[in-house]
Amino acid sequence: MNTSHSIELPANGNATASVPRRLVTDAPTRMFHWLFALSFMGAYLTAESEHWRLLHVTLGYTFAGLFGFRLLYGLFGPRQSGLGLLWRKLGAGPSWLRSLRATGPFGNVNWRQGQNFVMTFFIVLMLALVIPLTLSGYATYNEWGGDWLEETHEFFANTFLIAVAAHLGFIALLSLLRRQNQALPMLTGRLPGAGPSPVQHNRLWLAVVLLFAALAFGAGQWQSSPRGLIPGMDRGSVLNTPGAGATHHRGHDDDD
Repeated sequence: MNTSHSIELPANGNATASVPRRLVTDAPTRMFHWLFALSFMGAYLTAESEHWRLLHVTLGYTFAGLFGFRLLYGLFGPRQSGLGLLWRKLGAGPSWLRSLRATGPFGNVNWRQGQNFVMTFFIVLMLALVIPLTLSGYATYNEWGGDWLEETHEFFANTFLIAVAAHLGFIALLSLLRRQNQALPMLTGRLPGAGPSPVQHNRLWLAVVLLFAALAFGAGQWQSSPRGLIPGMDRGSVLNTPGAGATHHRGHDDDD
C-alpha cells in the first residue's frame, strides 16, 4: 500500500512533513516508455549506414516486441495502463473541440480534458505508426520490394519522429504553463499532491523482467552474428589478440 506522505526528523529534533507524492505511473509502463524511445532513436540513427544494418534491425525487432508488450499490458494490466482508458480519453476529443469552438479559448473550457485528449492523441498516433513502420522495415530488410518500399519505410520513420517531437514539445509547453515538470511521471512515477495514489502496485519485478528480456534479445542477436552488432566489435575481434588480428588482416592483404 502506498502512503501519501512521510515524516522526517532533522538534526534539531523537530518533525517536518515531507512533500506528499502520489504514484501515478507504474514501473513497467515507465520501463516500456524508455526502452521504446531508445529503440526507436537508435534504429533511426543507424538507418543510413550498411555498417550498422544488423544493429538497426535488432533495434527494430526490439521496438516491435515492446509494442507487443504494451498491447498485452494494455489488455491484461491495471486499469491505469489499459487501452480502454486511452480510447475513452481520445473519444472525449470531439466534444471538447465542439466546446472550444462554441466558447472560444477564453470561455469556460475544460483545459484538463483538452490536455488529456492531445496527449492521448500523440500516444495513440505513435502506437498506430509502429505497425506500418516495422512491417515496411521487415519487408525492406528481406528485399520484398524496390525503392518504393524503402521510401515508405523512411516516410513512416520520419512521421514517427515528428510525432515524438510534437509529443515532447507539448510536454514542455505544459511544464512551462503549469510551472511543474510534466515528465516526472515517466521519470519517478510520482507527482506532488495529497491524497491516495491512483496506482496501488508499482510492479517493479515486471519492469526488471522487461529490461532483461530486451537485453537478452540483443545479446542473442550479437551471439548469432559473426560480425556482431557494432562495427569493429565483432566476436572474432574480441576473442583474438590485437597481434593476431593484425596478422590476420595482413594475410588477407597479401592474398589480394
